[in-house]
Amino acid sequence: MQVQTLGQFIIEKQKDFPYSKGELSRLLRDIGIASKIVHREVNKAGLVEILGETGETNVQGEAVKKLDIFANNQFIAALKAGGECCAMASEENEDIITIDTPSSKGAKYVVAFDPLDGSSNIDVNVSVGTIFSIYRRVSLSGPGTLEDFLQPGTELVAAGYVIYGSSTMLMYTTGKGVNGFTLDPSIGEFCLSHPDIKTPKSGMFYSLNEGNHLRFPEGVKKYIKYCQEEDEATNRPYSSRYIGSGVADFHRNLLKGGIFIYPSTAKSPKGKLRLLYECNPLAFIIEQAGGKATDGKNRILELPLTELHQRTPLFIGSPDMVDKAMEYMAKYAEAKV
Repeated sequence: MQVQTLGQFIIEKQKDFPYSKGELSRLLRDIGIASKIVHREVNKAGLVEILGETGETNVQGEAVKKLDIFANNQFIAALKAGGECCAMASEENEDIITIDTPSSKGAKYVVAFDPLDGSSNIDVNVSVGTIFSIYRRVSLSGPGTLEDFLQPGTELVAAGYVIYGSSTMLMYTTGKGVNGFTLDPSIGEFCLSHPDIKTPKSGMFYSLNEGNHLRFPEGVKKYIKYCQEEDEATNRPYSSRYIGSGVADFHRNLLKGGIFIYPSTAKSPKGKLRLLYECNPLAFIIEQAGGKATDGKNRILELPLTELHQRTPLFIGSPDMVDKAMEYMAKYAEAKV
C-alpha cells in the first residue's frame, strides 16, 4: 500500500487553496514540524523535568504547566522561522505576537492557536492536543494587527488540531473536507490515515462535565435527562463520555458520533471556552465533516469576535444530536440557570 505523507498531500491539494501560491502549504508544514517536536516532549514527559506547574497563571487565570510553555514556545518559533504569517495569537499570551522580519513583511496570513489544550491532564497521562486556525489578514501591510484576528469563523482559511495520544494525529481542513494523518515515528512523517472524514448523523455519546449539573441552564438539564432515558427507537440511553480534554472528547465524537457540550453556567454566564482559539476552529472542522456547532442558539462560525480572548458556550458534534439539544435550549430559554 502506498503511503501518502502530509507534505505530499498538501502539495497535491494546493490548487484548492484560494489565493495561495504555496504560502498556505508551507504554513501547514510549519505547524506540522512544531507538532512533531511537541509530540516528542509529550511522549517523554515523565522522564524529564517538564511535568508540573510553573507557579504562574496565564491570561485566562489558569495555572500554567511547564509543558504549556514549551509547546507555546515551539509553535511561536516555528511560525516565526517559517515567515508565512505576519502575526500570531496564542491562548497563553495576553496580546497578539507580531512578526516584523524581512521574510514576513509580505505574509498573507495570521495564525491563532491553543498550544496545549487539556494540559491539566498531562500529569496523569491523558491525551492532550493543539488546536490551530488560519485567517487571511485584512490589514494591508507590515506586522499583523488585532483586526486581523477579530474575524468571524466564516472567514477561516484553514483549521485543525493535533491530538497527542496512543498515537499522534493531525486533522485539518481548508474548507474542502476533513483529512486525518497519523504520525509514523519510524520515518518521522504524518501519513494519511483518515481521508475525507464524515461524522455520523447521530451517535451514542454525550460529553460534558456533569459535576456542574446544578449550574447548567434548564435546557441542558432537560437534554441530559433525554439522553439518559430508555428508548429503543433512538438507541437511548446514550453513554456519558467525558475526558476533560477538549481535543480528545471532540476527536472521539468526530469519528464515532456524539455531542460535546460546554454550556454557560451560573459561575460562567458567557461560557468558558475561547471562541478564537477553540470554538471557531473546531466548528469549522465539524461542519466540514457534516456536523454542527452552536452556542446554544446561534451558529458558532457566525458569532462576531470583539475580543481576543472572548468566551462562548459550545454545543458541537453530530447534527441530529446538536439539533435535539437546541430544541431543549429553545424550549427552556426563559428558565433561569
